[in-house]
Amino acid sequence: MDSSDVVIVGTGHGGAQAAIALRQNGFEGSILLVGRDSAPPYERPPLSKEYLAGEKPFERLLIRPENFWAEKDIQLMLGTTVTRIDPLMKEMTLTKGGPIRYGRLIWAAGGDARRLDCPGAHLEGIHAVRHKPDVDAMMADLEGGAKRVVVIGGGYIGLEAAAVLTKFDCKVTVVEFQDHVLARVAGEDLSRFFEEEHRRHGVDIRLGTGVESILGDGDRVTGVKLSTGEEIPCEMVVAGIGIVPAVGPLIAAGASGANGVDVDEFCRTSLEDVYAVGDCAAHANPYADGEVIRLESVQNANDMATTAAKDICGKGEPYEAMPWFWSNQYDIRLQTAGLSTGHDQTVLRGDPASRSFSVIYLKDRHVVAVDAVNMVKDYAQGQKLVKERREIDPEQLANTAIPLKEMR
Repeated sequence: MDSSDVVIVGTGHGGAQAAIALRQNGFEGSILLVGRDSAPPYERPPLSKEYLAGEKPFERLLIRPENFWAEKDIQLMLGTTVTRIDPLMKEMTLTKGGPIRYGRLIWAAGGDARRLDCPGAHLEGIHAVRHKPDVDAMMADLEGGAKRVVVIGGGYIGLEAAAVLTKFDCKVTVVEFQDHVLARVAGEDLSRFFEEEHRRHGVDIRLGTGVESILGDGDRVTGVKLSTGEEIPCEMVVAGIGIVPAVGPLIAAGASGANGVDVDEFCRTSLEDVYAVGDCAAHANPYADGEVIRLESVQNANDMATTAAKDICGKGEPYEAMPWFWSNQYDIRLQTAGLSTGHDQTVLRGDPASRSFSVIYLKDRHVVAVDAVNMVKDYAQGQKLVKERREIDPEQLANTAIPLKEMR
């Protein structure tokens, strides 16, 4: 039976970083990186932006040059899915090849795009934005003449895709069930700003509206029927409605977890010698007042992967990294530090009409997050306020004449 000292499942940011961090921290044992993708580890965020727009070739998305993995003695097993884990024997069953035995296992499988659950959801022309083949299929539809697109979901993925699709002169409609976009992650000031920006670029934003069904002619999508009864004609649908954590084999093996798989401060699951990192790992986050959450971000995947690798190397340090995120839409650069979940007050810093402003989120008068739109200084300086949960008078925070770094 084949075996490896460390098997890493998932070739996204978390999996790649786990392998890199193991070598950086002196691990000399064998490392096997198993992934469903047929390509070597690559960046996911540019898929809905530069790659879809044709501005960045796939080779520039690679996390490391293809020969890097062999040079670091890291074996890649691509196009392969783990179907079963035996935690007692420390064995994994795969979709191809024989079983593999592991010494330590790092689960970095991320998640699968949540699929539409309505009549017509099986039709051709419905796309997610999760992996390279997803975006390649979108690009093929665009080349095939698709000009009317309905984007279901007003989160980051949906809005980023909408922004890029306008560059193809598509007529884009965004359908969002909530009464504002970015409902899970942003305050109303930021949400309304992005709604207006998209409308200014010709995107039709439909809020407080659900999808009743996907319409089709034969096997192909022809439109979307809304909960209001209105039918929107289209040749393509993009579903940006979140992900489902890919943790089935872990849970079936007895790992604790509900929304993902539970891990401790060193990213260890309840199974012996099994770690989990990234989008699928539910952890008690200090920036969410200790609430057990999942974070879907490159920062979280990379930092958790490093935490797991260090623990394996006997250099354990608890995961305490400050969450940060970014989003590029049109010429807008949004940078976020901290978590606004549970905030009870927002402070608008600057004028959204200038397209350069910040939103500060407070909880019990303490700074818990900063959203900076084309405002790099506020993002950089606001991180310290978030880390220290600084208590600052809201009127002072709103005064743009005072740099955030000078506030006490």
